[in-house]
Amino acid sequence: MTDTALTVHQTARPAGFPTPAHFRFAESPVPEPAAGTALVENLYWSVDPYHREMMDGDFELDAPLEGRTLGRIIASRDPALPEGEIVFHRRGWRTHAVVRPEEVRRLPQHDGVPLSAYLSVLGGTGLTAYVGLTRIARLREGDDLFVSAAAGGVGTATGRFARLLGACRLVGSAGTAAKVRHLTEQVGYDAAFDYHEGRVSDLLAEAAPSGIDVFVDNVGGDHLGAAIGALRERGRVVRIGTVGQYNTPDAPPVLFNHADVVEKSLRIEGFLVRDYVDVQEELYEFAVPHLLSGALALDETVVEGFERIVEAFLSMLRGGNTGKILVRATT
Repeated sequence: MTDTALTVHQTARPAGFPTPAHFRFAESPVPEPAAGTALVENLYWSVDPYHREMMDGDFELDAPLEGRTLGRIIASRDPALPEGEIVFHRRGWRTHAVVRPEEVRRLPQHDGVPLSAYLSVLGGTGLTAYVGLTRIARLREGDDLFVSAAAGGVGTATGRFARLLGACRLVGSAGTAAKVRHLTEQVGYDAAFDYHEGRVSDLLAEAAPSGIDVFVDNVGGDHLGAAIGALRERGRVVRIGTVGQYNTPDAPPVLFNHADVVEKSLRIEGFLVRDYVDVQEELYEFAVPHLLSGALALDETVVEGFERIVEAFLSMLRGGNTGKILVRATT
């Protein structure tokens, strides 16, 4: 074990896209656990779009950033935290963390499931997709779906879960031709388009000429406006994120025919996945058998080395990942 711990601090509030200058790495001795705590050496880190929103005020400056993380307990002073155990916690963006029992979740034992899956399709990313489909959209067999940012972590999980849950036609948007191919050739989308290639409303009309029943929205903006126009009677919008506006504070408002919401009896609902932690076990019961059978694949972009965590985060904000982006400790 190294004698030095690294943490990432935010140094300033960004206006628009963050840059490496908004972060710094801080070195310190590896901390010692106090009574009732344990020391975790982190193995995987999740970088997520919501971090960009938190940079505007929720993250404290010149302090370690939070984030979803998997790590191994290497020293413990609490019997509830046995050494050698792999745990999930949110004291991320650091190589080592001192945690209390209530701050961690012990991972279930699913032989054959890669560790990274507990931060992607079995983690907050997969839980977001699963809750969006089962609790918010109340997906029905035969529903036609449109998913924005479909090649990201939540988008790929949404597509794969929706297919397993009995959805009919799946349409996705992405930012490159390569991602469009990944959606149709690997994930199982029936149609996909690069939103740079024209007006989203026109591209969606071509991909789903008879309309859609559900829109899972990770972007907002013109994607939301186009989807409301394409929704059939009693259509549902699941609002997950607004990544298209995180770095453009002066983005124009969403334009759509507001009468559609009433005349087509549409439902628009957002949610925070932290309010649905009780669904975690249900997600395991649903997804793990499909993972083990091969019916459910992992869509992950893995970046090697904690020293590249800022690079990975900035790349994700500019669409440099396919599927969930994770950072893995160098072995």
